[in-house]
Amino acid sequence: MSAFKVLVADDDPNVVEIIRLYFDTQNISLVTAENGAVALEMVETQQPDVILLDVMMPVMDGYDACREIRKKHDTPIIMLTAKNEEFDRVLGLELGADDYVTKPFSPRELVARIKAIFRRMQPRQVDKAAEEVMQEIRFPQLSIFLHRREVIAGGEKITLRPKEFDLLTYLAKSPGSVYTREQLLEHVWGYDFLGDIRTVDVHVKKLRQKLRVPLKADCIHTVWGVGYKFEVENEWGT
Repeated sequence: MSAFKVLVADDDPNVVEIIRLYFDTQNISLVTAENGAVALEMVETQQPDVILLDVMMPVMDGYDACREIRKKHDTPIIMLTAKNEEFDRVLGLELGADDYVTKPFSPRELVARIKAIFRRMQPRQVDKAAEEVMQEIRFPQLSIFLHRREVIAGGEKITLRPKEFDLLTYLAKSPGSVYTREQLLEHVWGYDFLGDIRTVDVHVKKLRQKLRVPLKADCIHTVWGVGYKFEVENEWGT
């Protein structure tokens, strides 16, 4: 991981120094910003592989910085927060964060989460014969093009974030099958994902919002007490 670069935005020099010292032992390159506004500039100039954003910072806080970064970049974001309430964790996820760590945190845990994201970023080895068979997934008003990672819904091109696309694809490959949140975390995020199951709920909510208008119906349905399933509505036609 010697070429792996992490941007840390935190106004607490003690926290930054602890992270720096541990990163040095892991051969992780570190660049720092003292607030969210500086972090936005460094995302452009430094092009980090992962971004760590403290929630409480002067000038621009972590939530606002996350929102602005997501307008242009899909770089993985981990929120650093002293708040442990569910609302704060969910807000970060809804703004586009991929994970969160609650202060005080173990540097070892932080690196484990970063490495887990790094592994998920690596290109997967896919059987070429399977690629040729499964180029796209089609329904009457929904087409998912796997190689281009493109979704057309109701004749409109829909912009999805990487994990939103992966989640939709996984569900759409088996219409009618019901998956628990734990199963979706394992298959879409990876067995070593260290976040909680609310991550799935947040991504499903985002997907529904993006697909509901062009499709005029929901294609991802809640199975109460179990999880979610993909299902083509009757009004989609045949």
